[in-house]
Amino acid sequence: MKMIEVANLTRKFGGFTAVDSLTFTLDRGEIFGLLGPNGAGKTTTVRMLCCLISKTSGSARIGDLDTSDSDDAMKIRKMIGLVPDNVGLYETLSAYANLEFYGRMYEFPEKQLKENIQKYLKMLDLWDKKDSPVGSFSKGMKQKVSLARALVHDPEVLFMDEPTANLDPEAAKTIRDVILDLRKENRTILLNTHNLDEAQRICNRIGVLKTRLIAVDTPENLAKLVSGRKTVILLEEMNNKVLGVVRALNPRSVETEGNKIIVGMADPDRETPAIITAIVSAGGKVRSVSETGASLEDIYLHLVRE
Repeated sequence: MKMIEVANLTRKFGGFTAVDSLTFTLDRGEIFGLLGPNGAGKTTTVRMLCCLISKTSGSARIGDLDTSDSDDAMKIRKMIGLVPDNVGLYETLSAYANLEFYGRMYEFPEKQLKENIQKYLKMLDLWDKKDSPVGSFSKGMKQKVSLARALVHDPEVLFMDEPTANLDPEAAKTIRDVILDLRKENRTILLNTHNLDEAQRICNRIGVLKTRLIAVDTPENLAKLVSGRKTVILLEEMNNKVLGVVRALNPRSVETEGNKIIVGMADPDRETPAIITAIVSAGGKVRSVSETGASLEDIYLHLVRE
């Protein structure tokens, strides 16, 4: 079943087009990532789908409801959750009181609301802080409360705008793990991010956006569009002889960083073994070999040029 259907969705602010003819669909239970730099139209898209701002033209449906119909819009707001780019919590209230307040605004049954508040605060490692004012929380803790708030009324569809931006690795991992758990519950999630690594970890598909939707595919397939796959070879010691034999094999690119040689290649599976053999034959001692994919910037610039 299609949970989100967007066709030629456009939003203009005066003479400026923020989102231009956006078309895509999301299946129930799918995590879809919208990738793009600041100003690409990601937040504007989410605001239109959440019925917070109107469209200029085109159409968007959540389930069987039309975002441009005022009666449907009220129903959509009850069936979705939003984690905005600005958490917007009541800082003098406790974490528990924040969730209780928002849950009641959704007219959610009191008994189930209390169960959900406990469920999500425990899931996000915040239960022992439930009575502390949110104003005393770190940015990561506030982001967790914001996620719990978006989930407290059991939405079918979840919109997340940069949910792990500027978080420490531990807090970011907790939020990613929760998102993956939600996928197991067959929730539909649209995620805004400019972190390709994050999208690769959790998204079924991603769309690259620059006002218009440039491409939609799995993260792996998008990364393959660019000659951005690189092999990182960590040596015990760097020397010119080793560097020379690597360059003699004519890979796409060769960079050095301390005792690392970073080699760009068209086919790492075929080329890496030959490069490692050449390094060892030249007397080099290899400590580790790893692969890094194309960055969002690599993919984005490639797609824009295309």
